[in-house]
Amino acid sequence: MSLDVFSAFIIGLLGSGHCLAMCGGITTILTSAINKPATQPAVAASQQADISVNVLSAQSSCSPQASRLNLIFLYHFGRIASYCFIGAIVGFTGSIAAKNIGLPIAGLRLIAAVFVILLGLYIGQWLLWLTKIESLGKGLWRYLSPLAKHVIPVDTAKKALGLGALWGWLPCGLVYSTLTWALASGSSLTGAAIMFCFGLGTLPALIALSLGIGSIKNLLVNTIFRKTMAISLITYGIYSFIVAYQVMF
Repeated sequence: MSLDVFSAFIIGLLGSGHCLAMCGGITTILTSAINKPATQPAVAASQQADISVNVLSAQSSCSPQASRLNLIFLYHFGRIASYCFIGAIVGFTGSIAAKNIGLPIAGLRLIAAVFVILLGLYIGQWLLWLTKIESLGKGLWRYLSPLAKHVIPVDTAKKALGLGALWGWLPCGLVYSTLTWALASGSSLTGAAIMFCFGLGTLPALIALSLGIGSIKNLLVNTIFRKTMAISLITYGIYSFIVAYQVMF
């Protein structure tokens, strides 16, 4: 379990540049909504995974009890909580497949390793097959995305938590790739732990964006850095594939 959760953390950390593209807009909306004075309207409009979510203008005022920093962390807490919930479901599904269907865990690990390789190719912009995987989640997202109007503007702790929980379901190749590790864990508890550590790995980039730390953002979107991270993921995926193959055969 320890290796799996550490691997998930590394995947989240190495894929942080991709997070800026997928979740960065939502983080910016959150921060902007918090920073808006009560006398000015905050307009939230986001297009993620080719699905637009238009949010109506509304006034935003942050209560004294919920500071700007608290709201930002609550948003990310909600996002990671959703990851954990999905990871638990997927991990439980893997355990059912292993017990009732007889699908070997090592076989699931082979699939997980392939997805890590595909993720590296995707982040490096060399092969974009994961976009097809992302499209699988768009059907569910069409039903969930309208709920954003109930949590925008983000002027309370409850709304920040709700927005994060909602955006944890955003179709994302990075998330889906890590979920294959949760599936291969064969346990709902381990699946949740894997996704929790993955979420922790994504935090530095998104927190830096929320707090306006441009140096970290510039590093993560740098072409050389991104391709180096992509090659690292591909290398790790190949290593994981070899280990799983040896266990299986």
